[in-house]
Amino acid sequence: MEKSDTQNERFQELAEPIRELFYAYGLKNLSMDELSSKLGISKRTLYTFVRNKEELIEKIFLYEESKVNKLIEDFEKQPINAIERLLKISQHIHEEIKRFNPMIQFEMKKYYSHIFDAFMEKKRLFVFEGMKINILQGIAEKIYRDDINADLVATIYLNSFVELHNAEICRILDINFLQLFEVLFENHIRAISTPAGLAYFESRKNEITAYINTIK
Repeated sequence: MEKSDTQNERFQELAEPIRELFYAYGLKNLSMDELSSKLGISKRTLYTFVRNKEELIEKIFLYEESKVNKLIEDFEKQPINAIERLLKISQHIHEEIKRFNPMIQFEMKKYYSHIFDAFMEKKRLFVFEGMKINILQGIAEKIYRDDINADLVATIYLNSFVELHNAEICRILDINFLQLFEVLFENHIRAISTPAGLAYFESRKNEITAYINTIK
C-alpha cells in the first residue's frame, strides 16, 4: 500500500471523531491544538493530513459528502419499490438536516462560505438526482404516473421537505415536523401515483404512518 493510501486510511479513522467534535463545539471554538488534544494525537500528526484548519474543515465536509452519497446509493440497491425507498431517503435527509445545527451553519457561512456553498450545492444536486431516480423507478414500476415532469416534481418535493425544517413554521402552526412530513409525504404520493400506486399506499398507509412517527 502506498504512503498516500495509508495516510488517507488513517485520516478516515479520524474523520468521524473530528466531525463529532465540530458538531459539539463549533468550528471557531476548536483550535488545532485543542482538536489534537481531544483526539489523543499530537498536533504534528494532525498536520501530516492537512496544511491548516481550513483544509481540515474542507476534508471533513468531503467525508460528510461521501457518507451521505454512500447511504443513498445503498438505499437504491435495496429491493424495495419507489414509495418505500422515498420514505427511507426522506428519513435520512431529515437526520442530516437535524444534525447540521444552526451554529455550524452560521460559522460556515461567515468564515468558510466558499467551502459551505460548494458543499451545499453538491449535496443538493446529489439528493435531487436521487429524487429524480426515485420518480423514474416509480414510473417504471407503474406506481407513479408517466406524464409527470421528473425534474420539476423532484425539485418541488426536495424544496418543500427542506422548508419543513424551518422551526418558525412549526411554531406558528403549533405542530411538529413529523405532522408536517406525514402530510407532505401523503400529498406527494397521491399527486404522482397511478391507481396501482395509490392502492399500494392505502394498503401500507397505517404502517407508513407508524414508521414516520418513529423518526426522531
